[in-house]
Amino acid sequence: MIGAQWGDEGKGKITDLLSKSADVVVRYQGGVNAGHTVVVNGQTFKLHLIPSGILYPDTECIIGSGTVIDPQVLLEEIDQLTALGIPSNHLFISQTAHVTMPYHRLLDQAEEEFRGHHRIGTTGRGIGPTYADKSERTGVRVQDLMDPAGLAEQLTWTITQKNLLLEKLYSLPPLDPATIIDQYLAYGERLRPHVVDSSLMLYEAVQKRRNILFEGAQGTLLDLDHGTYPYVTSSNPVAGGACVGAGIGPTMIDRVIGVAKAYTTRVGEGPFPTELHDPIGQLLCDRGAEFGTTTGRQRRCGWFDAVIGRYAVRINGLDCLAITKLDVLDTLPEIKVCVAYRIDGRVTQHFPNSARQFAHCTPVYETLPGWQQPTTDCRTLEDLPRPALSYLKFLAEIMEVPIAIVSLGASRDQTIIVEDPIHGPKRALLYDQGTDPWVAPPVT
Repeated sequence: MIGAQWGDEGKGKITDLLSKSADVVVRYQGGVNAGHTVVVNGQTFKLHLIPSGILYPDTECIIGSGTVIDPQVLLEEIDQLTALGIPSNHLFISQTAHVTMPYHRLLDQAEEEFRGHHRIGTTGRGIGPTYADKSERTGVRVQDLMDPAGLAEQLTWTITQKNLLLEKLYSLPPLDPATIIDQYLAYGERLRPHVVDSSLMLYEAVQKRRNILFEGAQGTLLDLDHGTYPYVTSSNPVAGGACVGAGIGPTMIDRVIGVAKAYTTRVGEGPFPTELHDPIGQLLCDRGAEFGTTTGRQRRCGWFDAVIGRYAVRINGLDCLAITKLDVLDTLPEIKVCVAYRIDGRVTQHFPNSARQFAHCTPVYETLPGWQQPTTDCRTLEDLPRPALSYLKFLAEIMEVPIAIVSLGASRDQTIIVEDPIHGPKRALLYDQGTDPWVAPPVT
């Protein structure tokens, strides 16, 4: 399950919904820069590293090798869940996942400030520098936290080198290696019961034909290779990243589910063609409570962008969609959808690879009627106002992918499940040209 926009699509709720049908939920990339919010029985859970399936006691949750783990934040999450009566004995951590260190956070914040008006808009949580050290082969992995001699040797050298950057380049005070070594060895001891060979664990789960849900963080347009570079994250949130980040082969994946809001949001810097700087944009922000789970930053809001939607379908091989926050549009008399871009006088329906071109894209809109009726109590497609149903049908047709789930609020029960994407037959939903937006083919 991946984000089909710039992240913040409501993946936490959808993961929570699907986890009831999953035996294993895997987080395969990203770090504490992700924020997944789940609301159950009026209680809100904000998760950053722990997979959203943790709320189901019989669902195994794995933090894969493609993630970067801040042990302090992870242990705080575990403690918070424990205080709320949520056990963590079914949480497992890959021994080869990389660890975010204090110098990663300091360098992330200092580098972002140094960029000035060229800043990317990072969360300042040390994610980029952690992945950079991973690529430079100087990183610390989870298994290193349980090797006192090895960790001391590695960090004594690494922190000496990082202190040169902190002091000479950014005029920051140096870090004390001994303090950090002791601190992270203590983290390792607390995490030790959760640490496993996650790739082997997943392979055995596949052999037993257990249902496995891979939970992506961030979104397609924030992918390091396929997103709106350089305004991207430092990992691969796209579906292909699940194979590398979890340590499984591509033939083991049966279905790819994309999550998209009924409009579009973005956090941080970078081009955003459908962004609204008007009262409608503010209305979307207010009704959608568009503030980042991790940073609290206000999200930029705009109309649904079908160009990036089709791009997400192509890059991820989406089989179906979950559309979230449809209820945010309830009060609007009309709703626009970006169906193409105008670039230098030319109209295109395809996402441009050039960052310069994307920065100069002007949206081409199609306008649809709003429904101006509340939808939060709808539980079937038949309950929806006809214009809302038509809007969903339009999105399915223009993106050429069926919609399996419609979310109409933050709570678990505020959802229309057209088809269970895990247990239902693949491609069970088809959009047609008749009066009904979807029909199911006969089961053979």
